[in-house]
Amino acid sequence: MAHGRISRLSVHDVRFPTSLSGHGSDAMHTDPDYSAAYVIIETDAEDGLKGYGITFTLGKGTEVVVCAVNALAQQVLHKDLSDIVGDFRGFYRQLTSDGQLRWLGPEKGVVHLATAAILNAVWDLWAKQEGKPLWKLLVDMDPQMLLSCIDFRYITDVLTEKDAYEILKKGQLGKKEREEQMLRHGYPAYTTSCAWLGYSDSTLKQLCAAALKDGWTRFKVKVGADLQDDIRRCRLLRDMIGPEKTLMMDANQCWDVPEAVEWMAKLAEFKPLWIEEPTSPDDILGHAAISKCHNRVIFKQLLQANALQFLQIDSCRLGSVNENLSVLLMAKKFGIPVCPHAGGVGLCELVQHLIIFDYISVSASLQNRMCEYVDHLHEHFKYPVVIKHASYLPPKDAGYSTEMKEESVKKHQYPDGEVWKKLLVAQDLCVQP
Repeated sequence: MAHGRISRLSVHDVRFPTSLSGHGSDAMHTDPDYSAAYVIIETDAEDGLKGYGITFTLGKGTEVVVCAVNALAQQVLHKDLSDIVGDFRGFYRQLTSDGQLRWLGPEKGVVHLATAAILNAVWDLWAKQEGKPLWKLLVDMDPQMLLSCIDFRYITDVLTEKDAYEILKKGQLGKKEREEQMLRHGYPAYTTSCAWLGYSDSTLKQLCAAALKDGWTRFKVKVGADLQDDIRRCRLLRDMIGPEKTLMMDANQCWDVPEAVEWMAKLAEFKPLWIEEPTSPDDILGHAAISKCHNRVIFKQLLQANALQFLQIDSCRLGSVNENLSVLLMAKKFGIPVCPHAGGVGLCELVQHLIIFDYISVSASLQNRMCEYVDHLHEHFKYPVVIKHASYLPPKDAGYSTEMKEESVKKHQYPDGEVWKKLLVAQDLCVQP
């Protein structure tokens, strides 16, 4: 049972120099350093358990998210965890509705990333106190308890609390069998690890061959920087994986709408299952004519406009578990398969819990469903993801899988960690006349 008064909230700027190897590179983000604003929540409870939360960034600007977390900290400190989870909807509303800070959003941008980091830590702590992995905590909740975690403001024209209750009630049927299936076989995944835009052809071939050997059947390739280069790389990848395996493409928001239509016509010969983020994530009608979203309201409009065929939740851009729950329920109502984003430090660790819960308690389907996997930086987490036969195996450890190893945090803190001290000195030497 949730207990303890929150006595301390700290946040750390943790960055990994992935730009040195081209990991994570795409048409819009050519040199990302996978990073996180890493939140730690402590309470006065005798068990000494801590909650760990992250929000994903790409290096520069992580310090801005850290500032936003500190600005929100007063909304969290000195509150009883039991009071928070007892009225989670009210707490979410309070955290996202500060009379001054909401001007920086509302419920989007840096302030929403900070909100996600804090709430991810709260969920991690709650699951640890219950002795369950987060997916199991959610699966074991009755529909009313789940609904009490969701803020339905701005979405009741599409999803009412009654609608959500009926979906969750129906999801109780066969739940035990679906949970057993997940424990036996896991949740199907696809890999992005072998086709980052900054990789050479030799690296792409090497990683693709290794992925095929490991049993991967679903692959995603980054596109959008240069059409002829995209055609060459997509042909290379399609030739390697063969005609029967699944290929997806991701443009990372780089095209105008007419450009997206023209570009994708040229890439259609490679038979992509989807084109991800073809244009601005805020262009609802643009998507309908041809995404990653800030919040449940934008997802609502995309669904209303029939503007997407696959819905990609994000464990850090959305307001943690709370807001993701509302989006999963809307996707179920519209019959749209959910295939989460997970291309970032810690995102695989987080989103696995959400998608396993979705299958067991909400969607009850694996048709056209898969979860992204990238094979980077898992060694820095205390409870890393487990992939077997190209599927996510449900986590067994209590919590949200968000806790990093202390030594990794210490070494990669920016700018004073050991790794960054060496890199910054080397950069200074390079720019000296």
